[in-house]
Amino acid sequence: MDARVHDRNERPALLLVDDDDVYSAVLGRALARRGFDVRIARGVSEAVILATCSPPEYAVVDLKLPDGSGLKLVSKLLSLDAQTRIVVLTGHGSIPSAVEAIKLGATYYLVKPVTAGDLVVAFDRDGGDEEFPINDQPMSISRVEWEHIHHVLRDNDGNVSATARALSMHRRTLQRKLAKHPVRS
Repeated sequence: MDARVHDRNERPALLLVDDDDVYSAVLGRALARRGFDVRIARGVSEAVILATCSPPEYAVVDLKLPDGSGLKLVSKLLSLDAQTRIVVLTGHGSIPSAVEAIKLGATYYLVKPVTAGDLVVAFDRDGGDEEFPINDQPMSISRVEWEHIHHVLRDNDGNVSATARALSMHRRTLQRKLAKHPVRS
C-alpha cells in the first residue's frame, strides 16, 4: 500500500472481483483490516458498473469469472484509471495467461490461495526480481497428470462423470486416480 500516498482518514479503494462468495468475503475482510475500502463484485459486468462509478486505486481480479475473462476487466479498469494497481488471481495458473495479464497492464499475477499480505506485496511490485529462484526440476508426469485432472474437475464443478467424458477416460479409472493423494513434484 506504499505505492500511493494517502490522507490518514482516506482509505484507498480496492475492487475485489471473484465469483466465490466465501473466498471474497474472507479476503475482503482481511484487506479491509489492512486499510483498504473494499468493494466486491461477482463478475465482469458488476465490476464494470462499480469501477465506472468510482475507479479503484487497487483491484484484485479473478481470471475466470462467470460472465467472461478477468483479462477483459484489466483493460477496462486501466482505461478508467491508468494508475490502478491490478493483481490477477487464478485457481489454475498458466504461463500464457500470466503473460497476457502482464501485457494488458496487470501489476502482478498470483495463483490461489493467497493471503492479504501476498496481495499487498504484489501491489507494490514495480518490476521483476532478478533473484527469483528458478526451479530446474520439471514436474513429474504423474504430477502433471494429477494437476490436469484436478483442473478439469474444477472446470466441471466437481462432476466426476462430466470430467471423465472431458478427459476421454472411464469413470472408474478417474475415480481411482482421484482417490490418490497428490503426487509430489
